[in-house]
Amino acid sequence: MSGNAAIIDYIRELLAPLGAVNARRMFGGHGIYYDSVMIGLVADGTLFLKTDEETRPQFAAAGCRPFVIESRGRSIEMSYWSAPDDAMDAAAAMTPWARLAYAAAVRKANAKPAPKTRKR
Repeated sequence: MSGNAAIIDYIRELLAPLGAVNARRMFGGHGIYYDSVMIGLVADGTLFLKTDEETRPQFAAAGCRPFVIESRGRSIEMSYWSAPDDAMDAAAAMTPWARLAYAAAVRKANAKPAPKTRKR
């Protein structure tokens, strides 16, 4: 079993209390899905969970860090933040964080898109 597969299996164990969790390869990492909604991603062996304006302060207070990508010479902070270190130890500790990630992902999925402006 490769290191990546072992990490994904462990993350599935941590998230098991939610229900069926799937992982899909993407951009050198994995997307983590629950109920057909992407709630997290794994990059460089680190689990990052979905956040939004409502949940981000809790992740920041827990000492988590944002997932940042480099594009065209600049850093772009994504809406995924690392899981708290202590949450990586047990499913019971991870479950509240995973539920926050799921709630943020659902809010994002249900948000109305901004109206498109017409060119004249």
